[in-house]
Amino acid sequence: MKYFKDPTAIVDEGAVIGEGTKIWHWTHIRESARIGRNCTIGQGVYIDRDVVIGNGCKIQNDVSIYKGVTLEDHIFVGPGVKFTNDKYPRADMWDDSMIRPIVVKHGASIGANSTIICGITIGEHAIIGAGAVVTHDVEPHTTVKGNPARKNKNDTFSLGISTK
Repeated sequence: MKYFKDPTAIVDEGAVIGEGTKIWHWTHIRESARIGRNCTIGQGVYIDRDVVIGNGCKIQNDVSIYKGVTLEDHIFVGPGVKFTNDKYPRADMWDDSMIRPIVVKHGASIGANSTIICGITIGEHAIIGAGAVVTHDVEPHTTVKGNPARKNKNDTFSLGISTK
């Protein structure tokens, strides 16, 4: 088997799932979504059409990822995270032209119950604190937290990765 899918999960025809990926209970992956190799997609996750998820990503339970989102390789997405795609949503006025993309760069981590507002980039190896509301770009190797999410000068983070 190329990938594992729990019997309760729905993977629409046309979705591309990489080898070694595991898709757990009550998850729905829409047509034309692309998920890389060796990912873990938790319980109750919704992945919209045209979403791109790289290799080695871990997406925890109850995450919503809407069209316009790209997660590069080795991204951690904590439980309950929500990605938006329309800054000014209306029930009676919507089409794909309203979508503002989100790009999460290699190695970033997003804490539980965070909300990522569309139209931003989260830099490589950045960390988003639990419950943060991210409204602006996040620089690489930066930790942000709060509502709105901000860098705290007392927070330091290092993976021993050179930023040169």
